Amino acid sequence: MDLKKIILKNINNPDKLEKIYQSNRISFKNEFISLSSKIKDKKIYSYWKVRLNYTSSGFSIGSRKELLVIFLCSLLAVIIANLPAIFSIDEEFFYTRNISFIIFSPLAIYFIWKKRTKIKKILIISIVIFSSILYINFLPNHPPNKESDTLILACLHLPIFLWATFSLLFFGKKITSHKERLSFIKYNGDLVVISGLILLGGIIFSGITVGLFELININIEEFYFRYIVITGLASLPIIGTHIIDKNPNIVDKISPFIAKLFSPIVLITLFIYIGSIFFFGSNIYNDRDFLLLFNGVLIAVMALIFFSITEGLSTTMGKIEISILFMLSLLTIVVNGIALSAILIRIVEWGITPNRTAVLGSNILILANLIIVSTKLYYTLIYDSKPMKVGISIVVFMSIYCLWSFFVTFLFPLIFNFN
Repeated sequence: MDLKKIILKNINNPDKLEKIYQSNRISFKNEFISLSSKIKDKKIYSYWKVRLNYTSSGFSIGSRKELLVIFLCSLLAVIIANLPAIFSIDEEFFYTRNISFIIFSPLAIYFIWKKRTKIKKILIISIVIFSSILYINFLPNHPPNKESDTLILACLHLPIFLWATFSLLFFGKKITSHKERLSFIKYNGDLVVISGLILLGGIIFSGITVGLFELININIEEFYFRYIVITGLASLPIIGTHIIDKNPNIVDKISPFIAKLFSPIVLITLFIYIGSIFFFGSNIYNDRDFLLLFNGVLIAVMALIFFSITEGLSTTMGKIEISILFMLSLLTIVVNGIALSAILIRIVEWGITPNRTAVLGSNILILANLIIVSTKLYYTLIYDSKPMKVGISIVVFMSIYCLWSFFVTFLFPLIFNFN
């Protein structure tokens, strides 16, 4: 059957018509136009006519007012990032404690402007942010000559707490809406993808620029890193956010593609990796660095699963995609089980420390979340239930992660006497 007859046969079947279009867009357009005289009385004809003849305006940079706001927010980020150079502050001290403020302060201002946030909410969030700034910068390093575990943990968990605080600005008036929370997770995934692409381009450009000046015996590395690179890195989140906001059609094509590409690759890699651990007899239980790396892999894979699910909700998730995510979630549960058993053995043998307690708590939360997500994926796969339920199971845990990050950041130092 030729394409023209297939289109006529399925003219009242939107799902089938969409699949035909996706399989061969150019031929579909040509044949559909040729059928205009026969199908112009159909309601669906007007929709497809507009869609097939729609011309995108291309990449949008926004209005002058929007660009001014982006410039001012980026300028704020650059000023905060350069405070060590301006006031002769120790760089290690400043960046380890204040990296989250470089990221979230300009983003908060952008979304306050974008969402027309009420004064009451602005005051509450401002108090939270400034209180956190004072707290983390005055948190003692005890004992002075050693790195404090509770200080390190506070520096690692404070960005999660501020991320959750920042999400309140993103939600606007719909704080309890699951749809808004899913949109927030999707926004974060899109921001990682877009920022990663910009960063990759920046690295290539920087390498070429420094190399060109070296050819004429001019060394600009120190100047370039101190002023250009830091400026670019500080501005990256706010510029990435603006690109996502103004060019959703472009971003919505890139992010799902990245998620679909990496999910099966990570699944195969993780399977081989776990098999190699058992085959070669790697001793994860006695190797602290290996355990930390293992937990890093766990968090990265879990983030990929969540990102893939939230991206899939905006498109159509097929059985194969859901199957890959289900297998990936099961494999991640195995990884989590290994990491959890390793930290429990270390606690039994060497006692409780702030680091072990934090890792134990995080692993338990992640395990519970993964079990719920994998169960929902199973029901979606077997019983054709809505993928939205999987997304809801993810966003419900956002509040729990926020509470845990608050507990580790603000209460761990008191519980463990700032050690």
